Amino acid sequence: MRKIPEVAAPIDSAPRPAANENYLLINAFAPAARPPFLAVAKRVADAGCNIAETRVTALGTEIGVLVLAQGSWDAIAKLETALARLERDEELRLTHFRTGPKPAQTNLLPYMVEVVAADKPGILLQLAEFFQEHGISVEQLQSMRYRAMQTGADMFSAQITIGIPANTHIAALRDDFLEFCDVQNLDAIMDPVKF
Repeated sequence: MRKIPEVAAPIDSAPRPAANENYLLINAFAPAARPPFLAVAKRVADAGCNIAETRVTALGTEIGVLVLAQGSWDAIAKLETALARLERDEELRLTHFRTGPKPAQTNLLPYMVEVVAADKPGILLQLAEFFQEHGISVEQLQSMRYRAMQTGADMFSAQITIGIPANTHIAALRDDFLEFCDVQNLDAIMDPVKF
C-alpha cells in the first residue's frame, strides 16, 4: 500500500478584511468661502466608496472636515490617488491614512456632559485629566469661547460625550465630578445620552 504525502495547509498570517472593510480617514481644511466637504464627498463617491462617518465644523476662518471613507481595497487606493490631485488642484490642506472600523464597546455607558464657566486657561485640560483619572473615554468633544451678552465677560462652554465603564458606580462618579466642578467654579451637568 502506497502512502500519499500530506500537503501542509498554507499559513495565513492575518485575516484579510472583508471586501468593503477597508477604511480611509480624511482630514481637510479650507477657507470658509470654499468649504471642502462637497469636494471630498464627490471624490469618495467617484472612487466607489461610502462615507461611514463625517464631522464638519467651522474653526476660526476655516472649515474643517473629518471623513471616514469605507470601501474595497482598490476603491480606497483609487480614492487615495484622487485626494492627492484634490489637494493640489483645490489648494486644500489635507491629510489621510488607512485605518480600521471602531471596535464595538458594549461595556461603555454613554453620558453627556455640559460645562459652562467664566473662561480661564486650562479648563479643557482639567476636564480631560478628570475623565482620564477615572478611566472614562472621551468619545466626542465640542468646546468654544464666547462673550456673555449681558456682561461681556469671556465665557467657556463644552459639550462632551463620554463612555463610562459599565462597572462604574455612577452616583459616586457624579458626586466626584460635581465636587471637581465646584472646586474649579464650573457649572456642569452629567446625564445619560437619550437615543
